[in-house]
Amino acid sequence: MKRIIGSIIILVILSSHDMYLKLGKYNFEPNTDAVIELYNGTFEKSDNVITRDRMIDVSLLGNGQRSNPDSSSWFEKEKTTYLNFNTGPEGTWVAGVSTKPRTLGMSAESFNNYLKHDGVLDMLTSREQNGTLGDTAIEKYSKHVKIIFQVGSKRTDDYKEELGYPIEFILLENPNDMHAGHQLPVKLLFNQAPLPNQLVYVGNKNDNHSHDGHKHSHDDENDHQHDELVQLRTDDQGLLEVPISSEGVWYLRTIHLVEVEDDTLTHESNWATITFAVGEGHTHEHDDHGHSHEHGHSHSHDHEHEDGIPGYVYALLSFLIVVILFLWFSKNKGE
Repeated sequence: MKRIIGSIIILVILSSHDMYLKLGKYNFEPNTDAVIELYNGTFEKSDNVITRDRMIDVSLLGNGQRSNPDSSSWFEKEKTTYLNFNTGPEGTWVAGVSTKPRTLGMSAESFNNYLKHDGVLDMLTSREQNGTLGDTAIEKYSKHVKIIFQVGSKRTDDYKEELGYPIEFILLENPNDMHAGHQLPVKLLFNQAPLPNQLVYVGNKNDNHSHDGHKHSHDDENDHQHDELVQLRTDDQGLLEVPISSEGVWYLRTIHLVEVEDDTLTHESNWATITFAVGEGHTHEHDDHGHSHEHGHSHSHDHEHEDGIPGYVYALLSFLIVVILFLWFSKNKGE
């Protein structure tokens, strides 16, 4: 029984996922219909949809005006969530999604594996130094993601406006003006204040093998892994400089995890990503992903639970639990 429960917990932890906003291209003509993709998994693969009730905020910001798309603008296709929108007038635009917190209990082994797997190395080091590697954890977590895109040729400063999320990346220069060899300054905020000494990972979709950064791998059974990422750290002012080595799509990710004094929790984390393009930023593999702007691709949310766990896994676990309970009651009845 303990072995089965332990396997279930490890399965839950290994299914934890980053969240990203993505586009098939990052440069648009004004006032055209487009689709934003919401991935929950890795940057290359979404493992489940995100239901509307998970979203605290969905925002589009351009030319100083912030709007909140209606929930009817969202639809699902397979394991990806999509947002239909109109690009609006010329300018540099931002889109963002912020999710409600969820709570997850973990064994010590599962929590340590999660810290290593998702690159939360400062907390792992702290547990090693404090002799708490054997402590269990109850973590509250939420995710906050952004994307930058360009409409027409007019540059605006909206890319560096804050959306007010618990944690968020702020680009300090327009990525559309970046070229290979430049350093892109970025500020990381936590509760609207600079977040110092925070590990940040940087990925470039079109340049996966040019860096010697930190590499995150999923378990082989998950059949996918993160690209190699550059590992950076914010300075005392919450600033960092991202080395732009090539054109293409770039993304930053971080998990801010702290211990909390609470009767029901041991830790709280806030996850953040931002996606942007340098150069044209076209990604052709997404051209067939629901760009028909239809709402008919409804997905049963009852088949997706807890970030990234497919419905068939829960069906299998439910069946195992029923079998175990049946055997247990049969044994007790016989006694």
